[in-house]
Amino acid sequence: MGKYFGTDGIRGKANIDLDANRAFQVGRYLGYYYSQQGKQKIVIGKDTRLSSSMLENALAAGITSQGCDAYLVGYCSTPVVCYLAVNEDFICGAMISASHNPYYDNGIKIFSKEGIKLPSEIEDKIEEFIDGKVSLDYVYDDKIGSIYTYQEGLNNYIDWIVKEFPLDLSDMKLALDCANGSSSFTAEKALSRLGAQLTIINNEPNGTNINTACGSTHPEALQDLMKGSDFDLGLTFDGDADRQILVNNDGELVNGDYMLYICGKHYRDLGILNNNTVVTTVMANLGLYKALEKENIRVLQTQVGDKYVYEKMCEEEDIVGGEQSGHIIFKKHATTGDGLLTALALLQIMKETGKSIQELQEGLKIYPQLLVNVKVTDKNSVLNDEDVLKAIEEVNNNLEGNGRLLVRPSGTEPLLRVMAEAETDEICEREVNKIADIIREKYGAE
Repeated sequence: MGKYFGTDGIRGKANIDLDANRAFQVGRYLGYYYSQQGKQKIVIGKDTRLSSSMLENALAAGITSQGCDAYLVGYCSTPVVCYLAVNEDFICGAMISASHNPYYDNGIKIFSKEGIKLPSEIEDKIEEFIDGKVSLDYVYDDKIGSIYTYQEGLNNYIDWIVKEFPLDLSDMKLALDCANGSSSFTAEKALSRLGAQLTIINNEPNGTNINTACGSTHPEALQDLMKGSDFDLGLTFDGDADRQILVNNDGELVNGDYMLYICGKHYRDLGILNNNTVVTTVMANLGLYKALEKENIRVLQTQVGDKYVYEKMCEEEDIVGGEQSGHIIFKKHATTGDGLLTALALLQIMKETGKSIQELQEGLKIYPQLLVNVKVTDKNSVLNDEDVLKAIEEVNNNLEGNGRLLVRPSGTEPLLRVMAEAETDEICEREVNKIADIIREKYGAE
């Protein structure tokens, strides 16, 4: 991670950590870097938080001031920007979003022409420019770029995704929670075209209600709606709609671990699961590993972050991977997580098997899991501390393969995340607190 770029682009509180000047600087360097190949086109999308338009305009101004053209899609999901960068005549794409964070945060994610996050060497150059270590001259005359409205880019994405999944959903009743975010502009359009009967909540964004008591991180309202209902499936999106958490009609959550299990088994049965492998992160539930092992399906682990999942998938051309949080990547279709695409992939499996989501979940036992965030003064020192490392090793030895303890740094905050899995909640709480207390005592921050 760099000084400004974390695991998911630049992120921070709007007008404190991330203001219009910072967005302008990022735009200037992008415009400069890509204009070395002649005047290029850069596509920009945004989610629905209040500060997104401010940052969009600043980013576009920076891009055009250095000789590239900016195309503004407007409100859209992160996967829309990624799709357009890969499949249309754009040199890269930028999405203004802080994903599942509160409305007062925002961020800038940048995708290369290949549909992946920028290489670290380019992020480093952007940071050097922000810090004044590099100076750039503005372009003049006819070299200045232009700004275009490109709302048709959203329609192009909708056309594409319904062609990728040409399903007849006329016999399916779906409930959607759009998190008052990006999916308010994509999900209804696509699912209606496929004939689904829709009931939608939290699809009236006003700039400050994105992710507020709604969506994939706060699905309680949709869970209540689903309980005892005749809906076939509930869909919850996060703010920029790159993740998906399903809800069955018992009101139970179906997270990324369940979806990887369902997809892995189904694709294995169809004979299309390359290398008989599913890719996941170290945060996947222990129960997933055990269930896939029982099915003779191989699991590859990566560090947390969808970009690391995709990198691992590319090494062997594995077709499905993802995170417990609902970032699922279907390599045949996309290079990044897409909440709408994930929903369609699961609906396709339900249609092909004739099974409910509950039936498809059978065989996966999720272990109790507890995650505690500890605010610290120095993440790196904690992870190299002999006392902490020894305590972690002792806990894992004591669990004897029927649980595990994992400590990892947050990619965006001064936090250590201490996570335990075990056969009971009581064991999880005991072991997490044991490690968290040691970290707090030696490195805790107010």
